[in-house]
Amino acid sequence: MMKHLKQTVFLFALMTIVACKNDKKTEEVIEEVEVEEIKTPESTTKKMTISLSPKSDSNVEGTVYFEEINGSVAFKAEMTGLTEGTHAIHIHQTADCSSADGKSTGGHWNPTAQPHGKWGDEAGYHKGDIGNFEVGADGKGAIKMSTDEWCIGCGDDNKDILGKAIIVHQGQDDFTSQPSGAAGARVSCAGIIE
Repeated sequence: MMKHLKQTVFLFALMTIVACKNDKKTEEVIEEVEVEEIKTPESTTKKMTISLSPKSDSNVEGTVYFEEINGSVAFKAEMTGLTEGTHAIHIHQTADCSSADGKSTGGHWNPTAQPHGKWGDEAGYHKGDIGNFEVGADGKGAIKMSTDEWCIGCGDDNKDILGKAIIVHQGQDDFTSQPSGAAGARVSCAGIIE
């Protein structure tokens, strides 16, 4: 018992001497640990800006922005030259805006073979079913959203928006008519290409 008591007193004394001997080193070690704790992995960001061009004898123009940060894609579109009211915007399957009516883009982008519907509907929706937006008397409209169901150049056929097109429609999406929501003429188009 006495032997253990002597060892304990000796160890306590040794720790006190070492701790008091060099306070500066202890502070430096603490600073180093704090720096390591605040290190974070670098985020991955991809950005794309594309221009919408008029189709179907309209004057509808605009800009579409995509930004992917750590697996989530933020989308924003700003348009001018539209009629006042509700209009639809979708991602279509082919980045080909060469036809005068915009139909060279094909149908809605629907890689998972779901029925057409409102974004997030439990009954199903296309990956390209962005939705409707409002336009004022000045002919300007805008829409934005964010999702982890898209990616920019990731190579996943069910998520990758590269090689697709953005179409703005003359009318509103009713979210029920198959296969595309009966949104009317395609009045503006932008190809999403790398």
